[in-house]
Amino acid sequence: MKFLRILSVSSLAVFGTSAHAADFIKGVYLQSEELCAQAKKDSLQSVIDAGSLILSSNGLESVEYNCEFLNVTRATRAPAWVVTAVCQEPGHLFPDTLSILELSPTQLELVSVRQVDPEGGQTDNGGTYVLCDGVAMP
Repeated sequence: MKFLRILSVSSLAVFGTSAHAADFIKGVYLQSEELCAQAKKDSLQSVIDAGSLILSSNGLESVEYNCEFLNVTRATRAPAWVVTAVCQEPGHLFPDTLSILELSPTQLELVSVRQVDPEGGQTDNGGTYVLCDGVAMP
């Protein structure tokens, strides 16, 4: 029993700790300050309807597109996480792995390992996301 307890503690030290997205994503993030202003002025739904990606504790969401975060692992040496996700759009389901770096308390940078063909109409999960104070998920 001691061996198992030591093993589990040491594996956490080597691999980081597993968490849910809600543990590090608090609030709603959009890809620019302008989109945050639009969401506050009009509504978040209007930003969603225009096709923008929304980052929240639920994962990534847009019109007919979403990525559910399945496993979140925090880095031990940086304000960063590695996330495995399953993403779907009409007629297509695929896995993705993302690194998420906290650039500041209000800004996250996502990098996806998924290769995106810009002419293929695919959604790129990567980019910089800004915290939108006062905006809540519909």
